Amino acid sequence: MMSASALRTLDELHDRLDLHTGDIQAKRSAFWTMLALSGVIATAGVITDSTATVIGAMIIAPLSTPILGMALGVVTGSIRLIARSAAVVAFGALVVVVIGLVGSAAMFDVPDIMQNSQISSRTSPRIMDLVAAIATGLAGSFAIARRDLGDVLPGVAIAISLVPPLAVAGVCFGSGDFLHGLGALLLFLSNVAALITACVLVLAISGYTAAAQHDGAFRRGHAYLAVGAFLVVVAIPITVNTVTQIVVAKWVSDVRTAATIWIADTPRGHVEKVDSNGARITVDVRSPDLPPPLEVLMSDLERTVPSWLEVTIVHTQGERIPE
Repeated sequence: MMSASALRTLDELHDRLDLHTGDIQAKRSAFWTMLALSGVIATAGVITDSTATVIGAMIIAPLSTPILGMALGVVTGSIRLIARSAAVVAFGALVVVVIGLVGSAAMFDVPDIMQNSQISSRTSPRIMDLVAAIATGLAGSFAIARRDLGDVLPGVAIAISLVPPLAVAGVCFGSGDFLHGLGALLLFLSNVAALITACVLVLAISGYTAAAQHDGAFRRGHAYLAVGAFLVVVAIPITVNTVTQIVVAKWVSDVRTAATIWIADTPRGHVEKVDSNGARITVDVRSPDLPPPLEVLMSDLERTVPSWLEVTIVHTQGERIPE
């Protein structure tokens, strides 16, 4: 798949991805310093709803190194490398979550943190997020394995979001929003699973298994199964969430259509907006006069949406003044 001269040697990959070989002290100090700084930057970007600041945190975040180290351990059959790298990832993730938790104190006066686009975009992962993460992982793995593709790594760091979801999780937990915090953690885990899976695939096809220790074949087989199981485990809730979002979007569309037809009988009446939140759909309508009887709308909705779905109509009497 790749020219042998373009590939890094196995020793070179170990030096880049294993924080416990080579100049260990320098590697560790650089890793933890940059991780803490990226956590602070990401948290600040999330709190201020600044996309540019969050992108800056993505570029300098070093968390992908031990994650790719886990993939290298899988391909080479090194349980020790897998365990060491996994421990670094777990503790590093905890550090960033705590930073976000502390930073959430700056959002004490925010009534609804989901109005923040940096938070709302990272708390409900979908299938396409997982697909994009796998594609990004493939690109990053090619860049790691080849000597001539180092320039693409900043782009990969931006595309595969690792630190920002952890910062969002910390901010959500600190704000008491545990459900959305867990959603952000699911996004992080899905990105980790996608990155490991993609890297294992690239390194295995590139022939690094042949260069690995001979007695690692048995362990590699079990490690491959573990990686596949990890990907499936995170894909299940993401798939459920994706299907749920599609179904809810259909219900919202049906409610909007029914409400539009219902309020059309009132002169200059119109639907302002339709929002969904869990099992509740809120419809904001505006008209100069009183709307038609609510029973008419509810009767129509009984035929289009489930009975357990709570539909709330908020009517504002008046007209919007043209700007």
